[in-house]
Amino acid sequence: MPELPEVETVRLGLIPHLEGDKIVTAKAFSPKLRLPIPDNFAKKLTGRRIARLSRRAKYIVFDLDDGWSVILHLGMSGQVLISSTSAPFRPEKHDHFFWDMAGGSRLVYHDPRRFGLVTFSRTEELDQHRLFKNLGIEPLSNAFNGPSLQAALRGKACTIKAALLDQRIIAGLGNIYVSEALYRAHIHPTRKAGSISLARIETLAAMVRAVLQDALKSGGSSLKDFVQVDGELGYFQHHFDVYGRDREACRTRTCPGMIRRIVQNARSTFYCPRCQI
Repeated sequence: MPELPEVETVRLGLIPHLEGDKIVTAKAFSPKLRLPIPDNFAKKLTGRRIARLSRRAKYIVFDLDDGWSVILHLGMSGQVLISSTSAPFRPEKHDHFFWDMAGGSRLVYHDPRRFGLVTFSRTEELDQHRLFKNLGIEPLSNAFNGPSLQAALRGKACTIKAALLDQRIIAGLGNIYVSEALYRAHIHPTRKAGSISLARIETLAAMVRAVLQDALKSGGSSLKDFVQVDGELGYFQHHFDVYGRDREACRTRTCPGMIRRIVQNARSTFYCPRCQI
């Protein structure tokens, strides 16, 4: 599933093509993704100007000029692709909706596994929308730091890996970047979340931010389906320190350890048993 860097990469790629422009044509081809596509999808979009594109956790939000917002989640295999309106749109298999912009750009949502979703919310009510109201802190925000993370983890008996994946604690993190951040912070993934000292939590918060920023610079990670809006792959997967590197040498220069894979909560975790304690 695309994580925060992949979703943010898509958002940044969409801004030059969509923000401030008007939707002149919109159409949905599928009655349902993860949730039913709203019946009034085309009517609510046609003629509306996109005032702002933002992101909350793994959701892209399109604020329209009429007080409504479109919420888009990519699911497991969703792709948002930008092309030109110079030719009539002929949907390919697994294309679920499109809209054409007055400026000549076309947005197409493509999703073979259909786990994505698109829905509407009043813009002023986004924070209380059922998809958003229980989300935790944004890890790239100014509010995210060691003390705020320690406060969120206080009393947690679960593992630090499980805690970081909990969207109610931190919004947007997934399996890849949690493994990478824990490695950079030298914290063992099975440590109890509420037992880690403030000094180590401050290091962890800094490493979470650093690994997300590094991934953004690389256009995200393309392991299966993720592509940027122009169809190009991300390439942060070439810089993984631990993820997918089971039985390979640890990249810490002075460490003789080998990367190990374990399963936590039905998810693969990669870590160095020598570096991470």
